[in-house]
Amino acid sequence: MVEPTGPTAVIVAGDEETRVLLRGLLRLHHCRVDGEAEGATQSLELLREHQPSLVVVDVNLAEGSASPLVAEARKLLPKARIILVAPASRPPPAPADPALGPHVVMLRPFRIRQFAEALFPEGPRPSPS
Repeated sequence: MVEPTGPTAVIVAGDEETRVLLRGLLRLHHCRVDGEAEGATQSLELLREHQPSLVVVDVNLAEGSASPLVAEARKLLPKARIILVAPASRPPPAPADPALGPHVVMLRPFRIRQFAEALFPEGPRPSPS
């Protein structure tokens, strides 16, 4: 089996349209989406199964809440980059322990470039040839 050369991701969002948008943005930036979940329980199963390098979580989940999910994801996957997406009108509170919070909080609406910078803070990734 060939190992993926680019980042792999799991998306967690209660709303299907949000998942479609996030999937498209990740694919635009050459990230393979290994799984999608509506809620916390299903997403934790996907994280254990796929061990992605990126986890993108929307604050609106069908089941559970984003803050405990992010904290659990940080414990399960200490090397994964966690991005939390929230509406600008209701930004999430800062976590009590920053080590258990997201690496980046993306406030909607955001620009595609801002999303790319959240994914790859070290700079743009080369396009695969």
